[in-house]
Amino acid sequence: MKLYDFTLAPNPRRVRIFAAEKGLNLPNEQVDLTQGKSRTPEFLAINPAGRVPVLQLDDGTYLAESNAIAHYLESLHPEPNLCGRDALERARIEMWERRMELDLFTTALRAFLHLHPMNAQRLKQLKEYGNSQVAAVQTQLEWLDRQLKGKEFIAGPRFTIADITAFVGIEFGVATAGIKVDPALADLTRWHRAVSSRPSAKA
Repeated sequence: MKLYDFTLAPNPRRVRIFAAEKGLNLPNEQVDLTQGKSRTPEFLAINPAGRVPVLQLDDGTYLAESNAIAHYLESLHPEPNLCGRDALERARIEMWERRMELDLFTTALRAFLHLHPMNAQRLKQLKEYGNSQVAAVQTQLEWLDRQLKGKEFIAGPRFTIADITAFVGIEFGVATAGIKVDPALADLTRWHRAVSSRPSAKA
């Protein structure tokens, strides 16, 4: 297998962390998004959506989208389990992962798109909208702090894919859009410190 990756992008990092938790070392090929490499005819033949990550399987099949890749890897390497062991746990983890993706990760990404200078030539940036997305992330972090009260991790007592999505969304927002984790959010800070200390966080 081979991962089409871009180190600076958040979605490939989700896959790298997921794979690292499984003890997998996926060979990778860098696709420089800043140079438009995901929009070349050659790459569009691999993924017509023009995005990374893409996992190339040993038989030449290409699989795109972070969660699809993660669930495929989980099916091959079920332990340590990150997506749920039975129907109820899978549904609960998926519920939390979707909340993290839609309300935190994607919102941080929109803030980056509309505020970071590197995107000025790629789209019509709306600074007011970008700032509103930063504020929306901050509100979501306050909500998440309340949800983490009495819980070690987002979806329950153990680390899951929901923690990966939230962690990468926060880290990306901090690095690119001026989003901050308020130390006064004690449960969120405790969770963030725990996830940051995992070896996979360096992936």
